[in-house]
Amino acid sequence: MSHIFTITAKIHDATVVAAACRRLHLPEPVQGTAQLYSGEATGLLVQLPGWEYPAVIDPLTGTIRYDNFNGEWGDQARLDAFLQAYAVEKAHLEARREGHTVMEETLADGSIHLQIWEAA
Repeated sequence: MSHIFTITAKIHDATVVAAACRRLHLPEPVQGTAQLYSGEATGLLVQLPGWEYPAVIDPLTGTIRYDNFNGEWGDQARLDAFLQAYAVEKAHLEARREGHTVMEETLADGSIHLQIWEAA
């Protein structure tokens, strides 16, 4: 039987943030403080391609602070791709922890279809 899940990700797991960066061939995230246009933000710094300022993730709250000036300083699609990669990596991790098998397929529109089976 097939099930469809919708995942709304809050970014709490630093290990999965690093896995999402590797998946997208981004630099490893670093803990630090970044100067954004409208102030400072402290957390995991993720440098997205073509972005003027990094996305700053607070794993305690799960929030992301960023300033892309409505797309002028960074394409929103890059952040969306990161969020998708985080959700996929988190699903993989949790499924493996439970001993499940995961099959992944990237669809033509760029979305990712995961199938998770219980261990036999």
